[in-house]
Amino acid sequence: MGSARLKPGRLQKIFFKHVVLTAATAGVLVLAVARSVAGQRQTTEDCSSAVVSRLLGSSAPVCDLSVIRSKAKDGHVFEENQLGISSILAIGPDFSEKDALAWFQRAAQQGYAPAQVNLAVMYINGWGTPVNHGAGLHWLQFAADQHFARAYYNLGILYLEGKGVRQDYTEAFRWFEKGAKAGDSSAETNLGYMYDQGLGCTRNLKAAAEWYRKGADAENPLAENNLADLYLKGDGVGQDDAAAFRWFQKAAAQGNTGARIKLGYMYADGRGTTKNVQTAYAWVKAAEMAGDPRANDLLPALEQVLTPAQLAAAREEARKLQQPTMRLSAKSFTQ
Repeated sequence: MGSARLKPGRLQKIFFKHVVLTAATAGVLVLAVARSVAGQRQTTEDCSSAVVSRLLGSSAPVCDLSVIRSKAKDGHVFEENQLGISSILAIGPDFSEKDALAWFQRAAQQGYAPAQVNLAVMYINGWGTPVNHGAGLHWLQFAADQHFARAYYNLGILYLEGKGVRQDYTEAFRWFEKGAKAGDSSAETNLGYMYDQGLGCTRNLKAAAEWYRKGADAENPLAENNLADLYLKGDGVGQDDAAAFRWFQKAAAQGNTGARIKLGYMYADGRGTTKNVQTAYAWVKAAEMAGDPRANDLLPALEQVLTPAQLAAAREEARKLQQPTMRLSAKSFTQ
């Protein structure tokens, strides 16, 4: 791996932190597909767009876009919501953020909870409309009144960040707990974070680990990352490098940049896996290419011990690890 050696302690200085999820605001967006809502079960006649179905998953049959448009124009809320998602993703030249807003509004006004949450996300982020936290809160409360778990989660985010409401960790904790108990993996992750940091509750690392595990078992990448971090440090669980490596690997494979940096750290130090500085560099470089500045703390030390050929190979591997931005953008919306 080259004749130079890594400076002792250099890699251990990497910044490890549980980063709270921000799916209702600009930032990391996480998927929560709604299969059914109280009084609004998906029917056998519902149609899903091929692209939306591939990105988000759906139990509805895939239909031609013209069929979906026809159903939406006839007032079918599932298809109206599908067109809203298609529009925000700009899947075709006839789609736009303003179209998405209009379709979500149509379905939301008919009481369709997934569309109410999607409309709230649009208002909160200022997509297709000026930012309006009050309107976002309004639609989230409507969806929450229908016991829709993703609404609970997003309400927790608003109270956690103080967007459109007074910042209130206790209230954020309450909403995350409701969402977590309803099975929303993002709420499970954030409830773990609240316990982890002692926000709105007494700090309890064992409880944090339990909720992170629930989210991780549902393949939530941030939950996987945060659970791995606990294993790495032995907080709330027994210290276990192999378990930490395994969970960082799962989160990194889904594009979590923090996990990619930490996975690189473990490869570089040979913790929980065989030491491989070239692979370490590829994962950290992939995080840097995705815009995570924390990668810059580790890359120079890794570059010093790799040959030019190894660096070139690692950079090519990092390029291959990049994921389409459309997939990440899709993850804030519910069907």
